[in-house]
Amino acid sequence: MNVVDLLPSPHQYFTLAVELLQSTIANNRRSLSKRRTPLDFDVDINTGFFPPQPLANLPPAYAAWELALSEASEKLSLGEDDSEDALAKRASGEQWRSEILSWPVIDTEALHSNLRFLQRAHLVLAWLVHYFVHSAPPSNDDAPFVVPKSLAVPLVAVSRQLGIAPVLTFADTVLWNWELVDASLPVSIENMRFVNLFSGTEDELNFYTTSAKAEFRGIEMLRIIDEYNNLPNLTDLTTISKVSRDLTRLTAIINDISDIIQGVRAVVDPHVFYWDLRPWFEGSDAKGPEAPGWVYEGVPASEKLDLSGPSAGQSSVMHALDLFLDVDHKLRQRRYPAPSDSNKRADHGFMDRMRRYMPGKHREYLSSLASSPRPIRELALQTPALREPFDNAVSALKRLRDLHMRIACLYIVTMSRSTPGAHAGCPVASMMDRLQISRAAGKGPTRGTGGNELSLLLKAGRDATRRTLLKEN
Repeated sequence: MNVVDLLPSPHQYFTLAVELLQSTIANNRRSLSKRRTPLDFDVDINTGFFPPQPLANLPPAYAAWELALSEASEKLSLGEDDSEDALAKRASGEQWRSEILSWPVIDTEALHSNLRFLQRAHLVLAWLVHYFVHSAPPSNDDAPFVVPKSLAVPLVAVSRQLGIAPVLTFADTVLWNWELVDASLPVSIENMRFVNLFSGTEDELNFYTTSAKAEFRGIEMLRIIDEYNNLPNLTDLTTISKVSRDLTRLTAIINDISDIIQGVRAVVDPHVFYWDLRPWFEGSDAKGPEAPGWVYEGVPASEKLDLSGPSAGQSSVMHALDLFLDVDHKLRQRRYPAPSDSNKRADHGFMDRMRRYMPGKHREYLSSLASSPRPIRELALQTPALREPFDNAVSALKRLRDLHMRIACLYIVTMSRSTPGAHAGCPVASMMDRLQISRAAGKGPTRGTGGNELSLLLKAGRDATRRTLLKEN
């Protein structure tokens, strides 16, 4: 028998090809149907990482927490503040802290089945912790600061339910800290009013509003990412054309976020931010690894908790953008130009650590992006038509990070080097004196609220973004 006679007929070849194509399409559809949607990660199509409605107050059993927070701004001042107004609040501040010390530890079990109540409890307790710590008179010893168990134990309990650090975070100050101006209208940046303020200043209100505007502008970016991950294939001309248009849209979004961040200079005074607001944000390790931190009374091994405080580095929108564009902050991939010595000295685990300060569901969302089987940088590398729009988006992100460095220099580095006389009437002159003495003694670099060396960190992030460009690799 001729061997050719044993081969399938052309008709059979065609049938097999069709069956294979149908099987591939069916498998792709099943795979896409199994993908978790953004809503599964508490990411709303209209509000992004913000909840779709403002958080309601806690049930009556937790009324003491809510009352203490509502009274805090009127009764407390920074412990470092020696101004006349601050001294007038000393007695009311002592009474406020004494009441918290007398509280019982309230069980949070009744809140565990309600995500929004858990978020509200975290906000209230985290703000109370920072009010309690930073309103206390300064101590002359190097002993850790003890956060009372009436705050520490329930905060840790709700934090474990949420999968978030038991300390004030970006979510507490921006994502959850608002109410609607008009309850009959939908959630928007124009219909949002921030509620809790440490300093009570317009500058603090404008700072939160600026952060919220950037987050809101990023919602369209989240839609672009989701649409990309749901494309049935990445090979046909129509799909490539859509990806190219979406990368162009993404570039415009990043440029808008840069404009929003730049706008902070017109509405937030650097002196007010650094000396009146930023001290309230500081967490346990804000002064560096050698300084005494906080101990959470009644919480075993509390020295192992993440207690750095809020930071713009906890914005899930910016993390999502980095993951989508495949920015290599950990220097794991061989890209050019090669990392500088300062890049290598930077904290390469910063981004991962900041994710521990995000709500657990949002962190899961970022993990899902990181595990995407279709990285857009790889697609752009293999598709000439996508290289320029991809590089345009990366270049826009690099410009944003350049701008962030200038803002950080103005609001943190420059202010940390100012003299007590640089801001007439500054209520924290004694703290400035100590900073001047510390700096003169060579006690280390300027740090972010999380205790990181700020210049190394920002430069490393900017340079990692530049290495994402295809034209230099």
